[in-house]
Amino acid sequence: MEFKFRRYDIDWLRVVVFSLLIVYHTGMFFVPWGWHLKNNNIYEWLKWPMLFLNQWRLPILFLISGMGTFYALSKRNIWQFNKERFLRIGVPLLFGMLVIVPPQIYFERFSKGQFLGSYWQYLSSIAYNGIYPEGNISWHHLWFLPYLLIFSILLSPCLIYLKNNSTKFMDWVSNVIKKPYGLYIFTIPLYLLESLLEPFYDITHDLINDWFNFFSSMTLFFFGFIMVSCGPSLWISIKKTRTKALYLGLICFTGMLITWQFEDGYIRHFTEAFLKIMNLWSWIIVLLGYAAEYKNKPSPLLKYANRAVYPLYILHQTVTISIAYYIKDLDWGLLIKATTLIIGTFFICWFIYHFVILKIRILHPLFGLKK
Repeated sequence: MEFKFRRYDIDWLRVVVFSLLIVYHTGMFFVPWGWHLKNNNIYEWLKWPMLFLNQWRLPILFLISGMGTFYALSKRNIWQFNKERFLRIGVPLLFGMLVIVPPQIYFERFSKGQFLGSYWQYLSSIAYNGIYPEGNISWHHLWFLPYLLIFSILLSPCLIYLKNNSTKFMDWVSNVIKKPYGLYIFTIPLYLLESLLEPFYDITHDLINDWFNFFSSMTLFFFGFIMVSCGPSLWISIKKTRTKALYLGLICFTGMLITWQFEDGYIRHFTEAFLKIMNLWSWIIVLLGYAAEYKNKPSPLLKYANRAVYPLYILHQTVTISIAYYIKDLDWGLLIKATTLIIGTFFICWFIYHFVILKIRILHPLFGLKK
């Protein structure tokens, strides 16, 4: 099962979806849902486009990560792979928790009157006195990293076996996805998790009590590996299905909006679970399909952006919250504040990356940069 050629469309999707985090976390500042800081004006209508993004942005990230793992295993054995995963994920996670995340908690505590000293006083007194939200140790937006690290380690024996051996399972998958709507075979396990496990476990991102999110995300990660292992037949099937998936995604998201108007109950739950899984999977196929059509080609911008996206991901929410703290009570409208947050976050993160991180080699492993 050798398929050695890196697909540039997957790299483009990785860059775009990670970049959407800046937009999404900016939106969290304005919507009614809980977040670390809130604007002085809340905009109820904004939750609808946010809900649309929220359906597929994390699932496709885990799927893409699984696809990337296929290529990462091309020239590595299991020990080399897990060592590389620890260095590229574990080290930035630890650094992020100790250095990058604390300013976010400080601004939250300060805005709520829970701490009124300087940042340096905060660090020296209560910065590391227990787990957030009671304490101040947290991975906050970096929660994606410990999950990805654990998925990689747990599944690595299975992934290496599948990659190096032709199996009946992979032959069966390759044959199924060639059929009309065959790609939707992957929705069955996702639906079972959504309908049977989700009601009992809220999404907490704490790894310990987050069983629905854990198994759902790991399943998507595994599916990404399996799908890209199918080689050219996958992309042929995606190309045939993407337009139908677009219409299906629009129908399912509309259906979700309708079901949210009804009272909770078994019928609503199982209907909503079905619509949710069909919706998120349809948009994943749409994004993969159109990226494959138009973005599967190298470029200097992609080479630069693909290397920059990981450090910018690590930095972005701290920068967003820092800016948000100083503008939250200003008498500005949504457009001005949102633009300030998005552009300010992007350019500050880019400046730190381009003029600081890239120039100081000792920082490279702390932000997951390869040599």
